[in-house]
Formats: sequence, C-alpha cells, structure tokens
Amino acid sequence: MTKIKICGIKELEHAMCAVDAGADYLGFVFAKSKRQITVTKAKEIIDKLPKHIKTVGVFVDEPLSNMVEIANTCGLDILQLHGSETYDLYKDSSYPVIKSVSVKTSGINTELGLPKADYLLFDTWHKDMAGGCGNPFNWDYLKNHTFDSPYFLAGGLNKDNVATAIRQLKPFAVDVSSGVETNNRKDNDKIISFIKCVKECQQ
Repeated sequence: MTKIKICGIKELEHAMCAVDAGADYLGFVFAKSKRQITVTKAKEIIDKLPKHIKTVGVFVDEPLSNMVEIANTCGLDILQLHGSETYDLYKDSSYPVIKSVSVKTSGINTELGLPKADYLLFDTWHKDMAGGCGNPFNWDYLKNHTFDSPYFLAGGLNKDNVATAIRQLKPFAVDVSSGVETNNRKDNDKIISFIKCVKECQQ
C-alpha cells in the first residue's frame, strides 16, 4: 500500500484532520518558505499527535547539527533535505533521511547516479523554489527504473491525479502540499478527499 504524506503543516487543526483521514506522515517545513513553521509551533503540534504518525522535518542546506537539534526538540522522526546536501553531510545522521531529487523537463539522468539516502523524493524542479511549486513532472521519467531506496512521489499531486500516479508508478509514498490547499492554507476538505482517493484506488 502506498503511504501518504501531507506536507507543510502549520496548524493543529489540519494535522489532526490528516491523522483522522489516514495519513501516515506529516511534514513540517523549517526552511524559508510560505509554509515555514517555528520550532515552538511544530513541537506544540507534534506533542499532540498519536505515536504511529511519522513526523518529517523539511530543511534546505542546513547544517546537520542544527537539523538534529530541531529534530530532538520537536520530536521529529525523519529529516527531509531539499537543497544541495551531499551524502557526506548526512551519512552519520542518527535520523533517517529523505533526499529530494528535482526533476527537470529533460528528466532524470539516472546514469549519473542518485543520492544515497534511506528514501528518495522526486519533485518538480523550479528555478526559485526548493519544492512545493504545485506542478507535476512527466512521470514517464520514473517508469521502468528501479531505485536503491524507496521513494516518495511529489510535485503537483491532487485528488484528480494521484490515483493515476499510484497505478502507474506504485511509489512507496505520495507527498502533497499545495494540492490540499486553498489560498495558500491547508484545506480540510481537500486533505480528506486526497487521502480518500489514495485509499480507494488501492482497494
């Protein structure tokens, strides 16, 4: 079963909505972004979550020591790296790592090698954003490829296309942020609809 990550959580209301609807992972963005959350606020939310929910901290080119300090303070389970981080930076991390891979129009040059990490995350490349741009990439770039790590599929997913993505690619997890927002704020109805679509397409 493909797992579900709702990213860019900023409010307890939306976190609990995602939990109740059946999400597996919640993402909290600590990098500069319109979805950025403070350490204090993230901890307040995470402290109220059930233990089975995996919490993910999203960072961009942050020193490992800073990420670990934030993770320890908030009670994060996983670090998600969206910058130019290399394996040398996080190979000694005490936390599992999701490393993002930006997919450009020309696709992924898998012959050059992909990052080493516990998980990969394929997202749409954007010249001004490290992630969360809300646009899908061509999923054909992932077809017929095997990867050394399980991967999260991100980039413009929503309730209308996520079932197709899962049927075509069978990713380890799907990751959504802008696809469950209205006016740059998480939308409970969209969160519920997205998760319902993921669940139903796998029954």
